[in-house]
Order: sequence, then structure tokens, then C-alpha cells
Amino acid sequence: MADFHEQRAAVKFCFLLGKNGTETLEMLKTAYKDDAMGKTKVFEWFSRFKNCEMSIDDKPRSGRPSTARTHENVEKIRQIIKEDERRTIEEIVELSGVTWSTAARFTEALSSISKDEFRQCFEKWNKRLDKCISVSGEYFEGD
Repeated sequence: MADFHEQRAAVKFCFLLGKNGTETLEMLKTAYKDDAMGKTKVFEWFSRFKNCEMSIDDKPRSGRPSTARTHENVEKIRQIIKEDERRTIEEIVELSGVTWSTAARFTEALSSISKDEFRQCFEKWNKRLDKCISVSGEYFEGD
């Protein structure tokens, strides 16, 4: 996930210069390309600044952030299960280094989808990806 702190500063700068959200969004897209902050976030930050909340820091959140559901852990567990689908949760914990509850959630999620359901979902996703590529990332409705 990208760190948007720098872009928030740019949004605040544009706000202070009297730019509107749409102009700011276009400037961010020009500067940051695919890593630019999304439209919703730009307008949320504009709304904060209009309400005199001038800090560009995130608001505090309750609870501890998830550290287990990382791309690396997902891939690690997926590979362990791929090597031997009959592994126990205890074996997955030992091989992956994640907690028992994390391994249980991953394995439950992976095993709850049948191979046929996964194949169908993947095919739909692939068609959608091809459509996105063919329209050069422009917005479209439907399949």
C-alpha cells in the first residue's frame, strides 16, 4: 500500500492555493500517475480542510493493525497447502510462522471455495481484466 502522506501535503497546498478537488485530482494524476490518490480520498481531504482540520496525519484508530494478513504470509501459506493439501493447521503454523488462528482463517477461506467455483471466478476476473485493458483503464459498466 502506498504512503499517501506526501500527496496529502500536496492536496493541502492546492486547497490553500484555492484549487478545487477536481483540479487537485488531475494534478496528482499528472504527478503520481498510477500511484495517485483516488478521487474519493482527495475529496475527503478537501472536506477536512474546509472544516478547518488542517492536519495531514491520519486520525487515530482503535485496535492493533493486522500484521498477519500480508501478501508474503498469504503466498507462504498458499504454497505450503499447494505442496500438500492434507497438512494440519499445526504443520502450517510451524512451517509459516503465523499464529494458529491466522493459519486457521487462511485455510478455512482457501478450502471453502471449490476448485470449480474458483475456476469460474478466475475466468470472470480474467475477462474483466481483458476488458479493462481494452478500454485503456477508462470507466465502463457491466461485463
